Amino acid sequence: MLDAFIRHPFMSQAGAAALTPRAFVEAMCRVELALARVQERAGLLPADMSAAIETQLQVDAFDLERLGAETADGGNVAIPFVKQAKAMLDDEQRDYFHVGATSQDILDTALMLVLRPRLEQILVRLGESRRNGVALMHRHAQTPMIGRTLMQQAMPITFGAKVAQWLWGLAQSEKRLGEITAHGLFVQFGGPVGVHTGLADNGPALMDALADELGLTRAILPWHTDRQPIVALADALGAVAIAAEKIALDVALMAQTEIGELSEPAATGAGGSSSMPHKRNPVGCARIRAAAHQIHANVALLHNAGAQPMERGLGEWHAEWAPLVDSVVLAEGALDTLSVLLSDLNVHADAMYRNLKLTGSAFLASRAVAVLSQHMAQERAEHWVSNAIRQAATDPRELADTLLDQPDVVGAVDAGILRAALDPLANTGASQALVERVGRALAAM
Repeated sequence: MLDAFIRHPFMSQAGAAALTPRAFVEAMCRVELALARVQERAGLLPADMSAAIETQLQVDAFDLERLGAETADGGNVAIPFVKQAKAMLDDEQRDYFHVGATSQDILDTALMLVLRPRLEQILVRLGESRRNGVALMHRHAQTPMIGRTLMQQAMPITFGAKVAQWLWGLAQSEKRLGEITAHGLFVQFGGPVGVHTGLADNGPALMDALADELGLTRAILPWHTDRQPIVALADALGAVAIAAEKIALDVALMAQTEIGELSEPAATGAGGSSSMPHKRNPVGCARIRAAAHQIHANVALLHNAGAQPMERGLGEWHAEWAPLVDSVVLAEGALDTLSVLLSDLNVHADAMYRNLKLTGSAFLASRAVAVLSQHMAQERAEHWVSNAIRQAATDPRELADTLLDQPDVVGAVDAGILRAALDPLANTGASQALVERVGRALAAM
């Protein structure tokens, strides 16, 4: 397959390297051995049986190629895994291996185990991105720029206020994923039809003990066809993707040649074109967005597979595995890039200032009329401001400069007062207060 060309570039290299067939077999062994230990403590297995099984069950003895080849026959890898595992055990040990479990118990629980370290790494990257972004936010708390709505110039804000919006979205997704990682990775143990067949009243207690043994969250019920835990995890990953993509999209738009307010650091790739060597493409933003779009599609797939029939999914459960694993490694990859992007983002304050003057500060027309009206009739104030705005179409300057070219204005208003009133930074609303507000909230996380 073409994974190295079309999938892996958007994934975390560390994540992809960690989620190997061997790692999954090791996780399934951990589940089976933990199950044997809790059953032994409950008196369901002879003393020392779990240790004996552990001695014989060797991860490196599994034939990974054969496991893959035989997965299609049973529909999941746990079936050939159990077959190979039992072949390593003696007759007595086989009788006490995989007792009361079904394939889905092993596979779902193993998935939680192998994904947990990757989710923890995503949280590390989210924390790094947040801290890098906070430094950027405070550094530009008073850097004025034009705010844009419907892709058009609107009113002034500060770049710090824009970064505050980025970071608060990121922080919300961090909190959501953190809660799932801490409390939403559930053990799966229900037996053939989810009622602990053959274990009588021991089933729920064994399910809780198995969760504790593996460091997973206790489940109220087996969740074979209740896929809310998977949907919750998918939604948390989707929220991370949205927050990261929002930042990447804004950065890429502001890095356009005609705008030039931002540019990516070289560390994100800062790629050129195969045919246009003068270009400096925002490839980090492209990687983040490519990963995010794949996550969004995967989240939709996981939702579509959420309602599963009877006591075992008929293809829906099987359809979950690839999009769930891919989404985790894609999110980790996007955040690998995002952390660097926010750490070393190139901010061109001079371009922000230049773009504020593109319309002759026409967005300050109402403010200018209000100031002039304190010193002349409202009608005259509107007249001079309209003239200044018309002039700005061919001679874009700061509105105060254009107004002060008019003798009637110079004679009526103190130039310093007018310039101060029409300074873009003085017209950025509560930008500074919002930066401080978000800064306090993030510091408390």
